[in-house]
Amino acid sequence: MQLEGHILTPAGFVRGRLRMAEGRIAALDGAAVSEAEVRADAGKPLLLPGFIDLHVHGGGGADTMEGGPAVTTLARLHAQHGTTALLATTMTAPLGEIEAALRALAPAIAQRPPGAARVLGVHLEGPYISPDKLGAQPAFARPPLLPEVLALHAIAPIRLVTLAPEVAGNLALIPALVQAGMRVQIGHTAATYEQAWAALQQGASGFTHLFNAMSPLHHRAPGVAGAALAHAQHAEIIPDLLHVHPGAIRAALRAIPGLFCVSDATAAAGMPDGEYGLGRQTVIKCMGGVRLADGTLAGSTLTLDQALRNLVAIGLPLQEASARCSQHAAHYLGLADRGRLQPGAWADVLQLDAATLQLQQVWAEGEALQG
Repeated sequence: MQLEGHILTPAGFVRGRLRMAEGRIAALDGAAVSEAEVRADAGKPLLLPGFIDLHVHGGGGADTMEGGPAVTTLARLHAQHGTTALLATTMTAPLGEIEAALRALAPAIAQRPPGAARVLGVHLEGPYISPDKLGAQPAFARPPLLPEVLALHAIAPIRLVTLAPEVAGNLALIPALVQAGMRVQIGHTAATYEQAWAALQQGASGFTHLFNAMSPLHHRAPGVAGAALAHAQHAEIIPDLLHVHPGAIRAALRAIPGLFCVSDATAAAGMPDGEYGLGRQTVIKCMGGVRLADGTLAGSTLTLDQALRNLVAIGLPLQEASARCSQHAAHYLGLADRGRLQPGAWADVLQLDAATLQLQQVWAEGEALQG
């Protein structure tokens, strides 16, 4: 199959053609054009790399912790919004519930369900977090045991682990997790700046939903947020413009080279207002957000096509906004063949209207999905 339009390559936009074969990009050619020229020529579609979301709890009414067909449902919902690869994200829960969720996830990780995003693996968000910074996580936080984490990893590949470095045992655990092939993120934490810096020195490499559920920046007590702004190469951020003010997003963009967007989407994503499950919690979708009954933010309804539009709306160039939704996450996970349009990469391609940035069509590993 051959597509024509303004193609965003790692080197910038080209006006040309992209050919897909056997699930990969077989060829790409064209003449370089500026972003201004691209946006001015609304008659030709935009072709961008598929989004990569490393923090997804649910969507389409389904929650990762439900087991069964839930992961296929959520992966299809997010694929309809341009996410072609994702990490299924768990909740803090008793060990047996986490094990059951991972057993249900494993088949979808082994083989991409038709019409769905590729599930790259698991983001284990808890239970090794601070009981003082649960956010919307249930109260099942506990200290870590390496054999326990490795046993979970054997059920389904864990690509990211969120932990609180101040919890006893967590700091010493980080090198072993990194050695096992996992990325360690600092999150749901009341740590000091010094404790967060110690975690980075031990091998932690990211921050979970920056600014949310972590000790804030104060000029005499920089906290985890301050450690991220001072030292991080990568961090997640939720750009629904509800979790984080646009000014704070822009501050993070200036400070963190590999800042990447996540949805932190719940089962409520793509669904009408009402009550939904988030692990053991019941959450309420209303007024564009998701909250617990006490008003605590509890994940989001965000999809990454809207994240892209939000970033452009607050002033980012389209090329940078796209990279924050795709290429940076791929680089963080060490994926050289996703998050970019170039020969040899997976044919994860989005076609958008140049004027509105609305999705027109999605290809996941060369499979055409309804946009």
